[in-house]
Amino acid sequence: MSALDDLLAAYERLHGAGPEFGGDEEGNHGLTNHGPMAVEVMVRRGLDIPVEKWLDGYVGRLDELPTASRRIDADDWRDALGDHRRIADWTAYFRAELHRAPWHDVLATWWPRLPPGIAAGSTHGVIRVGHAVRTLMITDHPHVHNELANGMAFWAARWRPIPTARGEGTLTPATALDALPRLPDQTGFIAHRISRLGTLPEWPGAVDSLRVPDDPDAVRATLTQLIDAATLRYLAVGRDAPVLLVHTATAPNAVLHCLPVLPQQLWRPSLAAAWTATAAITVMYAGHADHTTPTTVTGSDLAGNLLDRAATHRDEHVLKFADTATESYARTGDRATIAAAHLAADLIAAPAA
Repeated sequence: MSALDDLLAAYERLHGAGPEFGGDEEGNHGLTNHGPMAVEVMVRRGLDIPVEKWLDGYVGRLDELPTASRRIDADDWRDALGDHRRIADWTAYFRAELHRAPWHDVLATWWPRLPPGIAAGSTHGVIRVGHAVRTLMITDHPHVHNELANGMAFWAARWRPIPTARGEGTLTPATALDALPRLPDQTGFIAHRISRLGTLPEWPGAVDSLRVPDDPDAVRATLTQLIDAATLRYLAVGRDAPVLLVHTATAPNAVLHCLPVLPQQLWRPSLAAAWTATAAITVMYAGHADHTTPTTVTGSDLAGNLLDRAATHRDEHVLKFADTATESYARTGDRATIAAAHLAADLIAAPAA
């Protein structure tokens, strides 16, 4: 069996699982099902992790996808957007849409609708979509269509809008990140914190501080700079919220991997949405203190050593952040990006054997 076969088998095995588990009846978040995302990294990176065995230890925690109750169609989808109770309805809808039309057409149709709610679900909707798109660039298998549907459905069900950057600022990603304010009340689930952003006087100016260019090549360059800056920023803020702050880099990285299959007119708003997600999570979870960790990584194969450590660690956030940091290091040659991912492995507990 090839590595791709392992990934397709994993998608099939996870087909009936819900996107979250352990939440409450009020709709408060439990934990996110990272199985498909983590396995995609394992397979694409060729990590020394037996996929089937890893899943054996993971799937027992997952909840089944609920049964669909009401059909979503072209006339009433707005009423269902952001309704976590409709997750099964959204899943059925996107699976039907992806059966009816080419996947990249469905993604392009929905992309303008979903990014305003990019931060909800702790950004896992867009991240799951990004991992599915990377697989679809390799194979057009129906199992991957279903995985894309699952990711889009989670994004739609957990969709919750926040004011998105207009792109009229002047700052670079690194400077804009350094200038972000902090939410005074950093308690509760992400939905609680998002609702407080509107009460933060500095938020409108902060989210509008980034320069978002018009030229597609410049958009891509700025998006990669955002990913690189957020990865490095983890060295200073990662100790405040080791898991949540990983997403300041992995969410825009998911957007980056979707750009090639999106119409170029969608690239600029995609960058604005990615920045909004990174800024919001930083404001909601990073503290005021700078805990910058020294860059101490050594060796001749920094990326390989990091991926080996991620494979040994096996936590899904460590795997995804190592994947993102490795890409950043390949672009920049800055070993501090590797150090940031090692810090995440230091701070995030490894799963039980």
